[in-house]
Amino acid sequence: MPNYTRYIVTLTLFTLFYSNILKAQPKKGEYINASIGLGLNTSYYEEDGGGTGFYAQAEYAKGITKWIGIRSYAGILLTSGDKTNENGNPTEYRISSKAFSVGGKIRIAAPIPYIAPFIESGIGASIGSFQTYTPSTNLKKNGVLMHIPVSLGLAVGRKHSVDIGFSYYFYPSMKQISGAIAAGVAIPINN
Repeated sequence: MPNYTRYIVTLTLFTLFYSNILKAQPKKGEYINASIGLGLNTSYYEEDGGGTGFYAQAEYAKGITKWIGIRSYAGILLTSGDKTNENGNPTEYRISSKAFSVGGKIRIAAPIPYIAPFIESGIGASIGSFQTYTPSTNLKKNGVLMHIPVSLGLAVGRKHSVDIGFSYYFYPSMKQISGAIAAGVAIPINN
């Protein structure tokens, strides 16, 4: 089985097992959400290239209503682009991120039973090293960069206990989009 297929099967089994045990948004209250996934990145303007790697994030979330919640987050994204293609020849694309990210965002969710779609956005900062090398772009930076997080996904389960989704970080100064395909579980606090 290829690595991606094994990863997707593992996430699916994890989701099915935990979806009826834990509690999460869309509901009122406070909770910690922990996510893990496959890290991805690409250039703003190029379809080829990109990198893959690891993604993990923890969030403190407060559901204000069943529709709206605020979240602060801290996470890590480690991706690297291939320097050679499948034939072993040097590639013209190297897009990578090795960063620790923090920030805040707002989630808007539709509290539909068992499957609640959501969208999130906000602002944050990433500390690390970044590279966007394509035929039209050659950027390499170390330090702190501003990013704009955007996430799309589903809160699934009887009590919407598991998040499955796509999380993206737009880095305007690097002309790069980093993100992940991830799954997370929410643990209620102060109940």
